[in-house]
Amino acid sequence: MAQVPAVPKLTRARHLLRTQVLGQTDPTPGMVASEKAAIALRAAHLAKRRAQQVTFLLPLVGPDQVGDWYAVIARLRTTLDGLIAQDNPNWAATICCQVRPDLPDDPRITYLPFIDPTPGNDKWRKLRLLTEALPDLADQPSYVMTFDADDLLRQGTVDEMLARQESGGYLVQSGLVKDVSTGDIALADVRSLAAPMRKPFWKLCGSCAALYHDPTEPTSTAFLAEMTQHEHRMFPYLATLAGQTLTPLMRPSVLYMLNHGENFGARRGRVGYKTRFVQTYRINDSETLAEIKRGFAL
Repeated sequence: MAQVPAVPKLTRARHLLRTQVLGQTDPTPGMVASEKAAIALRAAHLAKRRAQQVTFLLPLVGPDQVGDWYAVIARLRTTLDGLIAQDNPNWAATICCQVRPDLPDDPRITYLPFIDPTPGNDKWRKLRLLTEALPDLADQPSYVMTFDADDLLRQGTVDEMLARQESGGYLVQSGLVKDVSTGDIALADVRSLAAPMRKPFWKLCGSCAALYHDPTEPTSTAFLAEMTQHEHRMFPYLATLAGQTLTPLMRPSVLYMLNHGENFGARRGRVGYKTRFVQTYRINDSETLAEIKRGFAL
């Protein structure tokens, strides 16, 4: 199963006009599965209850698809250590892979076996398995966030989500990209006069959106299962179409590790422009870098 192509921007605008301005919640014949699921969730009119935890879903590349499995597991462990270090303990994480990796002894961290033998890139199939398992993984209202197994979450992010209780969920608009090969770190955020070509983090990395999820509502699970079959650039649009507009987190909340040798994007030849992005928007201020290192335990 391959990644589902993005919906053209003009089509997105037309569908948002129908739902947000004209109030029409019936799917049109040309809508893809994710848009139909979004419309169904919007029509369900969820009675939002207080989210009790943040649920992280981590698809992990299989050992037969990488050159150094032990390095992959070491990076996963660093990612999980960042969750364990959160000052708010109300989170859970599930890792989906063909082989159970060596995981920390923490009841909040679980493993979901992946047994589909179909050859090729299996990230999207793992994401579907993870999202469809949500009725078993999250039995209370939560924010659900797909998270790459080599990214880092900033200290305090779980607490921010659960304290603010934004009804639709959160978007990582401001985040950091680290080129592991050089050690340089860049800020990804909205454009400004000083940085007219800068990109927001959610356009660069898949660990970028945490959506409100009601485990008692099947349309919520169905929507997340379809949304995550797309590239992350589609997430804000689909969330808005579903009536779950995402609110930016207040500070750079995720750090994307680039050029560490086993990046998913590298296997598709898509990291060159991100490497250039880091060099263009590299952070040089020593105090800022020290604060980043504290926040992400680097």
